Amino acid sequence: MRDLPRSRLFSGARVRTGSIVALVLLFPAGALAVSSLSGGDAKPASPTAATGSAPAKTPANADPNGPQGIFKLDHLIFIVQENRSFDHYFGTYPGVDGFDMRNGKPTNCVPDHVLGHESCVYHTNADTFMGGPHDRPSALTAIDGGAMDGFIDALSPTTRGCVDRSAPNCQPFLGPQQQPDVMSYLTRQNIPNYWAYADSFVLQDGMFAPTDGWTLPAHLFLVSGWSADCEDVSDPMSCISNVDLKEDSQRWEYGEDPVYAWTDITWLLDRHDVSWAYYVAPGTCSFPPCEGGPEEGPEGTTPSAKNPLPGFTDLYETKQQDRILDYTDFERSIERGTLPSVSWLVPGNGVSEHPQSSRGVAAGMAHVTRMVNLVMRSPLWDSTAIFITWDDWGGFYDHVMPPLVDENGYGLRVPGLMLSPYARTGYIDHQTLTFDAYLKLIEDRFLGGRRLDPATDGRPDSRSVVREDVPILGDLANEFDFEQEPRRPMVLDPTP
Repeated sequence: MRDLPRSRLFSGARVRTGSIVALVLLFPAGALAVSSLSGGDAKPASPTAATGSAPAKTPANADPNGPQGIFKLDHLIFIVQENRSFDHYFGTYPGVDGFDMRNGKPTNCVPDHVLGHESCVYHTNADTFMGGPHDRPSALTAIDGGAMDGFIDALSPTTRGCVDRSAPNCQPFLGPQQQPDVMSYLTRQNIPNYWAYADSFVLQDGMFAPTDGWTLPAHLFLVSGWSADCEDVSDPMSCISNVDLKEDSQRWEYGEDPVYAWTDITWLLDRHDVSWAYYVAPGTCSFPPCEGGPEEGPEGTTPSAKNPLPGFTDLYETKQQDRILDYTDFERSIERGTLPSVSWLVPGNGVSEHPQSSRGVAAGMAHVTRMVNLVMRSPLWDSTAIFITWDDWGGFYDHVMPPLVDENGYGLRVPGLMLSPYARTGYIDHQTLTFDAYLKLIEDRFLGGRRLDPATDGRPDSRSVVREDVPILGDLANEFDFEQEPRRPMVLDPTP
């Protein structure tokens, strides 16, 4: 385990096997708090709301004999974009754990050895970005033992460092004081739909990437609660934690045989007859043969790092390959009312919001809005929860130190939103969350609370920690008020 200052360590996480001791840090915000927002202005939360509870209300059309609580949710949808930190998108949103403010302006700064003085966060109207490296070494540099001041230092070994800030290729990606755009932030005027979702539904300011690695390990955690390297692809007990997964690791690519031997959530979903689908961009070829190669659409294709399920051996053991679909299948399932219980939507490169591979933030927000609108315009909205997040921080500044729960993470904060007819209105969830909370909700709603636990899931692997049961992890069920009158859909213009 990496060396960290005492301030980042707190004992208490449950360890399943071996002698590894998992360590966690309690997130600074304690009890949940509510911000009721109107037009972006925070109003004081009521004493009742500040405790995370709400007065009981009984909708006029409620069926006392019908499903209760999370069992009113028949569809869970997870939309996962790329490479943005929480502060980059929501650091100035009222009521969140955001920037330090003075006279209405953020004051957060970090050392900048190129300029010889500090570089501070700055607002930008840019739509495309350079961003920064976002692997484990970069994360450790950025976190800097908890100081959270190494974001520009992390740029130095890369072409994104812009050591010569006067270079022409650097100019579009610099702030007014020559800061690299990892220190930039956006506001309501730049991402109005994301802020509108936060106003009307739930914004999570304690959502951390599951690990301090890059896209692939984040997506592996999304569907399996782990990222590992397996010596024997036929033996789940041969896997060892690995969140780097660089070229010398077993990393699955399109057209290859599966290499991820440990157990993912689709194993349990299959055992309990729970429907699911993983939707990628049209033209993405997940399985060979690809006749004539993929035909890339306007969204771009989805790379294998964001579509890892075909790399899992258990997908073939359960013969569920036909559950890897594309956006047109998602639209068709909504039109026909056949949307599965669990859906993941991952973008093509063109609409991913990844600084190095997308058409820009606006294109990504438009894509997400179109997907949300499809659901909101359908009868399925009444029994659905939609979660929107970003897979890692993308090198962008964030001021909150990630908790350490095991040798794999958590990673830096990312934005998180939840939309549902039962979502609390304008609610800011301060719980400590990560993608493990998504697995926990899936398991609690559809699997009777059964976990991806080697001791109980029927397909033992060598993971040492059951991430869904780590005590620091919050419960997404707290973001709902199932006694309220179901919320009306809020269909937005994708390109406002």
